[in-house]
Amino acid sequence: MGNFRYRSPLIRFVGTFFAVHSFLAISITNVSAAYPEKPISLISPFQPGGASDVLARVIVKPLSDAMGQAIVIENKPGAGGNIGVNYVARSKPDGYTLLITTSVLVINPSLYKNAGFDPMKDFSPISDCGASPNVILTKANSGINSLSEMVTLAKNQPELLNYAHAGIGVSPHLGMELFKTRAKVNLTPIPYPGGGPAIQAMLGGSTQIGSINILGLMPHIKSGALIPLAQTGQERAAEMSNVPTLAELGYPNAEAETFVAILAPAGTPKVIVDRLSKEINTILQTAEVNDRLKSYGFRVVAGGPEVLRARIQREVPMWKDVIDKAKVVVD
Repeated sequence: MGNFRYRSPLIRFVGTFFAVHSFLAISITNVSAAYPEKPISLISPFQPGGASDVLARVIVKPLSDAMGQAIVIENKPGAGGNIGVNYVARSKPDGYTLLITTSVLVINPSLYKNAGFDPMKDFSPISDCGASPNVILTKANSGINSLSEMVTLAKNQPELLNYAHAGIGVSPHLGMELFKTRAKVNLTPIPYPGGGPAIQAMLGGSTQIGSINILGLMPHIKSGALIPLAQTGQERAAEMSNVPTLAELGYPNAEAETFVAILAPAGTPKVIVDRLSKEINTILQTAEVNDRLKSYGFRVVAGGPEVLRARIQREVPMWKDVIDKAKVVVD
């Protein structure tokens, strides 16, 4: 009897522990099984027309059908993407607020003195959707017909040319700054709050040159309104097979692509993350969506959480090195 009195608190503790653990497991399972019970917000940290926004609008209908709830795209631009990214980082981790973003996720922590978020600690990766090259381009009536002509003009008149980009620190901006160091030329950067406004600035003649991600550009290139001079990927995009890469034009080690990824706030239940990843990546690999994105110049990856996590770990130090060398800093 004496021994039983000493053992009984332990037995009660073990019993309580397993009861609580089972209750929590059942609760999480029930919540996750019911998910989603209301519309899901998909936050794009830029104005409409940029890379993340274009991809979001391609997948939103099939994803809504797959999830059985409306997926609502919300554009929250500002501070180079930091406003929208931080909004999601501080949202409730219940699967109802998601982030669709570009390379700013891995660039801004090194670019800004206080970006306000940590890409590794503040998010649960869902999908590495893929990547697309940036394009150096000009308006059809600019009189510039090739990259070599642009470089010659910039060297002869160093203060003449300016270029539009989608915001300070985005990969089209940093990629152009990297190219400037390789070509030893000066072009004045003019930032806009997203790829869409940057395109409109070029079409309106506010800038002579643009460094803009290919997503959203193809209709203007196909119409002849904008003329691509070079693309910044490691290889030619399928939809611009006649446009050379920077390496082909004699500027090696100047590659810069923009990736698009989907994430949830850190702490989102794994079962919800896995469900979203499965549905999103299945949609990305369908012939209809894949072909549509390819027509925009987007290379689909459809990688799961671990693939995206590896990309983040790889690209944070890579872009930090570019930023340090380009001496680009934002307060």
